Amino acid sequence: MPASHSANSASLQTAAANPAPNPAAPISGKTLFTERARRRRELMRAMGPSAVAVIPAAPQRTRNRDVDYPHRQDSDFFYLTGFTEPEALLVLVPGREQGEVIFFCRERDRERETWDGRRVGVERAPEVVGADHAFPTGDVDEILPGLLEGRDRLYYPMGREADFDARVIQWVNRVKEKVRGGVHAPREMISLDFHLHEMRLLKSREELRQMRRAGKLSAQGHIRAMQVCRPGLREYQLEAELSYVFGREGCGHAYSPIVGSGDNGCILHYTENSEELRDGDLVLIDAGAEYAGYAGDITRTFPVNGRFSEAQREIYQVVLAAQLAAIDEVRPGNHWDAPHTAAVRALTAGLVDLGLLSGSVDKLIEDGAYRKYYMHRTGHWLGMDVHDVGEYKIDGEWRELEPGMVLTIEPGLYIASDSDAPQKYRGIGVRIEDDVAVTRDGCEVLSADVPKDIDAIEALVGSAR
Repeated sequence: MPASHSANSASLQTAAANPAPNPAAPISGKTLFTERARRRRELMRAMGPSAVAVIPAAPQRTRNRDVDYPHRQDSDFFYLTGFTEPEALLVLVPGREQGEVIFFCRERDRERETWDGRRVGVERAPEVVGADHAFPTGDVDEILPGLLEGRDRLYYPMGREADFDARVIQWVNRVKEKVRGGVHAPREMISLDFHLHEMRLLKSREELRQMRRAGKLSAQGHIRAMQVCRPGLREYQLEAELSYVFGREGCGHAYSPIVGSGDNGCILHYTENSEELRDGDLVLIDAGAEYAGYAGDITRTFPVNGRFSEAQREIYQVVLAAQLAAIDEVRPGNHWDAPHTAAVRALTAGLVDLGLLSGSVDKLIEDGAYRKYYMHRTGHWLGMDVHDVGEYKIDGEWRELEPGMVLTIEPGLYIASDSDAPQKYRGIGVRIEDDVAVTRDGCEVLSADVPKDIDAIEALVGSAR
């Protein structure tokens, strides 16, 4: 049999206090180590007896030829393990007498580590992860079928990786071959997403601490971009300022940043970031830092030359009023759609006031007329993924907001240069986005450090000259 490495209580405490360093993501100490163990226990309780869960790490992705993309761990896997390396596997077997948490990872390899960097290794994995036993990844095919034997339900992330799906089926079929010996394979194969993603939706105190930090670092990047902005720069130069601020704090981008000036601000997922910043245009930046595996997600829109024109100011004020109205609806007991409903009403009323729409506000909302200028919803869940996991409806009804949920609030108006709007409004795209946590008595704006008031923005833009 392959060698197993087990954890004892003393070594677990040592690892919790001194986790292995890894530049891919800051590893928290004892608090998060203990919290991840709690998450695994909670998940196993939800799975019930006679179940087994198999959760793989994210594979390494090839960028081109023999160059890989920087590895980013699968969020579910990281949530349960804190482990950042590829080629790893977590197996949870509730009630197993020999140990409920089994871990597979790469062995130490001096030659490969010389080329690719240090590995935790099988010997240290139980301490670092909090597993009962650890085995080399190369032994998965030999050991895993035995862990499935006698289990009625197999939970795993179906459909994400075709190669992994095929391996799971092979393991199950290996167990089925023993049916004449009285062994039975799992009778059900169930997606792990429902139980695990409902857990991830409600952030713990420690997770909120991480997300506050992500929000603050994201805000610092936006502030820096505003400070250095001036006509004649290119969009990618503002992106570079964001990258510098995030990288200085050991973070990367949580997603590909959007830096859209002029009419590019009307393209919702614009990422070319290559145009010159022109005097008199607005620039819309949608960017966030990823800190310890948690995403920030902020959008600000500001004038390239530091002064809003009258038309820009009018559109901006409508969007800001809509965002504030939506944030005011973020509180326990309100349903998910309440902020969106508030934003749509404020935007539609503003469009009527400016002459961009005509008619009754209620009728315009009923007819969806506002979608001509506002074609997306007002937010999404935020957490380890920028569009984080969690259901938006329960039994067909919008779910109620609860303390610990984190969402974005991001209304906008997009008036493309080729629209039939009055000429003065054409080419104006405005979005304002903040990260908002639901608290016991209301909400907390995690990204409040970056200004959105017009006077404050005008005072900030270009101030680094």
